Amino acid sequence: MPLLLEYEAVLKRPEHLRIGGRTEAMTDAFLDALCLRCGPLQLFYLWRPRTRDQADDMVLETALSGQADHSVTLNTADFAAAAQFRSTVLTPTSLPTSS
Repeated sequence: MPLLLEYEAVLKRPEHLRIGGRTEAMTDAFLDALCLRCGPLQLFYLWRPRTRDQADDMVLETALSGQADHSVTLNTADFAAAAQFRSTVLTPTSLPTSS
């Protein structure tokens, strides 16, 4: 739940809504759909902090706990710690494409 609230706060920033051409209602619909695809995870805080931002620690820990194949961010510098866990960090433009 904390990560979902972080996503909501970031996605609803006026500059992000404007750039994405989205409304708050569209963002709510996206987050509702995302919640239908997600499940709860057990988080552990013993290895924190690893990034400069507590919110980034939460994102990294969620990806690791959920056994995500990749983390996708424009903020790759703050996710250098992912390499310690053999986790791959990609940017949106470096995502693998499927045929």
